[in-house]
Amino acid sequence: MATKLFIGSLSFSTTNDGLKAAFEAFGEVEDAVIINDRETGRSRGFGFVTFVNDDDAQKAIDGMNDKELDGRTISVSVAREREDRPRPQRDGGSFRNKSW
Repeated sequence: MATKLFIGSLSFSTTNDGLKAAFEAFGEVEDAVIINDRETGRSRGFGFVTFVNDDDAQKAIDGMNDKELDGRTISVSVAREREDRPRPQRDGGSFRNKSW
């Protein structure tokens, strides 16, 4: 079963390929992705690495948590499922749309 890891405090210069390469030392990586801001396209400073094997994922946590990658000390943990949260309603901020 695949295990997805959350990687936090990433350098803005870290790439998907660089992230994958850093974690391949611990086992077979299925996927590595850095999350980017929708508007600017710039890294948001975190990402996810999915390992094919659970034991390799644990080795990566033990080996990479609180270690340096691209000049930053990163945090590595098992990713949690995304919580379903209601999205805030946006009215566009128009004065006319306000109900006084």
